[in-house]
Amino acid sequence: MIKIAIAGFCGKMGQRIFVLAKRDKQLKVVLGLEAAGLPHIGTTVDGVKVSADSNELKICDCCIDFTTPSATMSNLAALVAAKKPAVIGTTGLDNKQCALIAQASEKIPIVFSPNMSVGVNLLFRFVATAAGILKDYRVRIEETHHVHKKDAPSGTAKKIASLINEQGLAVRDEDIKSFREGEVVGDHRIIFESDVDTIELFHSAKTRDIFAQGALVAATWVHKKKPGLYSMDDVLALKAKKRA
Repeated sequence: MIKIAIAGFCGKMGQRIFVLAKRDKQLKVVLGLEAAGLPHIGTTVDGVKVSADSNELKICDCCIDFTTPSATMSNLAALVAAKKPAVIGTTGLDNKQCALIAQASEKIPIVFSPNMSVGVNLLFRFVATAAGILKDYRVRIEETHHVHKKDAPSGTAKKIASLINEQGLAVRDEDIKSFREGEVVGDHRIIFESDVDTIELFHSAKTRDIFAQGALVAATWVHKKKPGLYSMDDVLALKAKKRA
């Protein structure tokens, strides 16, 4: 039995992770972390203790974190102290915070990805392949999310831009168009355009379950790994050379 802690337990994402975890016989959610002052702090929800104290992470085998940059940094320090693995899907992290995650991965195993979806991680692979071939094409990215999403462009869109730029193309910030509409879970469109044709890659998330399920797959995979910074490529064995 793998004991899971969920940071951001009472949020929409945290609750979907919890619901799916309950269906998996090899997983047990033992802790829900939330911000101090919220109504559920100090109570038990469906058998799970809800706490604002990140030091309680010592009781878990792995923590799944979809919170805010500041909360993730606080949780990360507690996980390092307790030598517990992490799955981090928080977006909006700055370069310094990403560097701290990399530094922490020298002591604990961490799966860090702006998007835990299997489909989106396949999209990353398709995008990199296309960018490596379509060297003379102009590229733009469009992403649409619900009106509650605070960061723009999305972490997924930034990752896509990074993959394209690694292939020698140049996607600037102004080439990423962000839209916030209704309750859209997440749409990403990548357009490669030349004078003679247009090629589009598109992914649309229908429910948050694709991210929640991916996070649980990552937690199951990483909880006994050696310290290191892993991606969903590692989890899904998409890399030609897999780490032990």
